[in-house]
Amino acid sequence: MIKIKSREEIELMRESALIVSKTLGEIAKAIQPGVTTLQLDKIAEEHIRDHGAIPGFLGLYDFPNTLCMSPNEQVVHGIPNNAPLVEGDIISVDCGALKNGFYGDHAYTFAIGEIAEETKKLLQVTKESLYEGIRQFRAGNRVGDVGFAIQNYTEKHGYGVVRELVGHGLGKSMHEDPEMPNYGKRGRGKKIKEGMVVAIEPMINLGTHRIKQFSDGWTIKTADLQPSAHFEHDVAIVNGKPELLSTFKYVYESLGIVSNEEEEFRQ
Repeated sequence: MIKIKSREEIELMRESALIVSKTLGEIAKAIQPGVTTLQLDKIAEEHIRDHGAIPGFLGLYDFPNTLCMSPNEQVVHGIPNNAPLVEGDIISVDCGALKNGFYGDHAYTFAIGEIAEETKKLLQVTKESLYEGIRQFRAGNRVGDVGFAIQNYTEKHGYGVVRELVGHGLGKSMHEDPEMPNYGKRGRGKKIKEGMVVAIEPMINLGTHRIKQFSDGWTIKTADLQPSAHFEHDVAIVNGKPELLSTFKYVYESLGIVSNEEEEFRQ
């Protein structure tokens, strides 16, 4: 059952989402060759707790860390470890926070130093597909419209759209209805209504859409070991239109990136 949020609840969720956004900004300051994902995980946990929130992933379904950190061919749910990042890596950093009884859930894929041009394009197209999907997340449309937009945009570039993992509703639970696949057919699926809040998160592979799971029970990798990209925003329906609760602003400030990509989703 889809849980509709009041304006007051949406504002509480914005607070949780922005804690995650600011945490990703702190990660952006520290991420570089030689840094380990466990070091970054510690930075994230301290930042979240310092802002009066609880790490949303730590202990959730028995996950052992604050961040899901998934480099290169890993798609999502990678477990932080002591292996240092190296020049040319990419890494999805997925973070959650719980405050005032509501979750924020937000992800960004970082480039470590200079990366291959084909990988750089994968990151760009995946992030662009996120906004293609968000544009279709509006009252009166259906979940399939969002998935179709993401799938159509990325498959035109020859990329694989992961099927087994999807976005989701968000609220007092990390995962609520509806599921938000990154593929689909126009006009299909549950109707989008005022007050809905979801996490939209394209997971797009350079090669095949097929995936495999590591023996750790968590880490998902591409079946052909080609790179995968992952970007995620928290979005609410306000006045019938999509409004971002999360932001890449703090990541961009840390990385020296100038962008106006989010302006159309602010009311």
